[in-house]
Amino acid sequence: MLKKFLLSFLILPIIVVIVLILYLYQSTRFDIDKLVYYNPPLTTQFYDRNGKLVANIFDKENRLYVKFKDIPPRVIETLVATEDTTFFTNHGFNLEAIFRALIKDIKAGKKVEGASTLTQQLVKVMYLNRKKSIKRKIKELFIAIKIDKTLSKNRILEIYLNQIYLGHGYYGIKTASEGYFHKELKELSLKEIAMLIALPKAPSYYAPTNHYNKNIIRANTILQRMLTLGWITNDEYKKAVFQTPKVYNTTLTRNKAPYVVDMALKELKKRYSDIKTGGYKVKLSIALDIQKIAQESIIWGYDRIRKKYDENDPTLNGAMITINSHSGDVLSAVGGIDYKKSNFNRIIQSKRSMGSAMKPFVYQIAFNMGYNPQSMVPDVSRTYKMSSQDNNDTYWHPHNYEKNTLGYITLRQALVHSRNLATINLASMIGLDRIIKGLYFFGFDDIPSKDMSVVLGSAGVTLLKVAEEYTLFSNYGVKVKPRLILEISNEKKGLNTEFLTKKDDLMDEDQAYLMVDVLRDVVKKGTGRNARLKAIEVAGKTGTTNKFRDGWWCGFTPDTTTIVWYGNDDYKTMGKRMSGGRVSAPVFKYFYEQLLQIHPEIKRYFFVPKGIKYFNYKNKKMPFTKLSPPPKEKIYVPVF
Repeated sequence: MLKKFLLSFLILPIIVVIVLILYLYQSTRFDIDKLVYYNPPLTTQFYDRNGKLVANIFDKENRLYVKFKDIPPRVIETLVATEDTTFFTNHGFNLEAIFRALIKDIKAGKKVEGASTLTQQLVKVMYLNRKKSIKRKIKELFIAIKIDKTLSKNRILEIYLNQIYLGHGYYGIKTASEGYFHKELKELSLKEIAMLIALPKAPSYYAPTNHYNKNIIRANTILQRMLTLGWITNDEYKKAVFQTPKVYNTTLTRNKAPYVVDMALKELKKRYSDIKTGGYKVKLSIALDIQKIAQESIIWGYDRIRKKYDENDPTLNGAMITINSHSGDVLSAVGGIDYKKSNFNRIIQSKRSMGSAMKPFVYQIAFNMGYNPQSMVPDVSRTYKMSSQDNNDTYWHPHNYEKNTLGYITLRQALVHSRNLATINLASMIGLDRIIKGLYFFGFDDIPSKDMSVVLGSAGVTLLKVAEEYTLFSNYGVKVKPRLILEISNEKKGLNTEFLTKKDDLMDEDQAYLMVDVLRDVVKKGTGRNARLKAIEVAGKTGTTNKFRDGWWCGFTPDTTTIVWYGNDDYKTMGKRMSGGRVSAPVFKYFYEQLLQIHPEIKRYFFVPKGIKYFNYKNKKMPFTKLSPPPKEKIYVPVF
């Protein structure tokens, strides 16, 4: 009886242990799915039109994925030499290493040596917490064995090298390579590889950005290990051990055009909900060299305003955008002076009154109704009765910027010198309803239907919309929607999508050229003289709103359209006489002077359509079209 009791006493713990082991083994039956169907969050990369990196965008983990076939053999050798020399022969665990580590731990009276294989390390990273316990070690062992049976060694290494954290916010070997060294994996030297393989043991402690010497010492130890194993030659060791590679301490995103990337993300989120975690590659329309000039230009203009005009309002800001007039490609976009201080994007998030920059559209409507640039319009004062909801009538007394009147002048003169009264009288002659209809036809929206001030640009419009609308002139009657994204691809998803240009053919090129010709005069002898360039033809229009709240320059060359805006974010005045011609037009000039130095191939002269004819006006050749013939004493206005 006693023997049976003792036997039961001895067997019971063994049974309990066996049951516990079976339970732990069974509890891991679904755990390998996480590795079998490995799908980590991946960084989306944005490139400019020439293939240069613009930014890395991610949610929580900055990870650039690399397939095993693209991992240099030297990286694999260095990793295996450092972490697990039996990796290709073991079955997920190394029994000899376990016993060796156990003996050393017993002798030392504490844990002094690890025995984890690479597979076990991967399991630890993927599944288990850092809390040390027998239960955790057993589960780690079981999962590692199952993983080794299920996945190939190459696949295990691929997952390991993409999953590990390597400090400074970098997940995966490819991310760390591009982050620390600004190099592709295949470009790394042996020393640089060793510096990366030094990191998994203690990423923060050995991070070369903060502890360069510690990283170098451990890397050299790794090189010594490889020499001892005979995996590198003595010459390779000597060459590598004395190297001190340059390490970059850059931001994780490396974002060179934050306002542009924000614009692209806003557009892409509508189609791709996982845009920040899906590992996409996005090709943008911008060119980084042009973007850099634009960023410098908007700051140059900002500093110029503050210094020359003593403008010290803390809310002063500016923005500019340049697009290819024919394709609509956004070549540069700067939504503010300093993204770090304000990420509010004034290109797409702010609607500001256009001021006189709206006038060309009003005059184009007139041209399309039979008027010619040399047709006459009265530049005289008028008073308008403005009705209100409370039946208390008010009166609007518009005036010219110069506070004078000129009597009868040509439409060309009126627009070149931005005469408010002439513009209002022209709108009265045409009919405000036809003006509103014409503006909607051109693509404007939210236009007040009964407010004559709309012809002076009182309606709020974004810079992006203004750029689009001005292509009506710069692209000779074909309005082009700005295109910021050229294509998006995702190798894993088999995705490769091109974003096409959207165009609206709204009027004949002959009619558009009439406006090009007039706006060219704005630069030659009108309000846009500060945008004039010697080396290239320029056309455009200034825009200034009431109390100098906004200063616009909407200009274009034969190939490109550039919109420049300055103002205070709180809508306060910038100061007396702070017109678009004074604050924004000079920035346009500065920008193009720099641009022409790096892109001298830009087209220099506007072309004249075949349908343009000329008539003599005061001994000068003036253009006309079939729809806008030379003016007569009386003009018969056809319906728009």
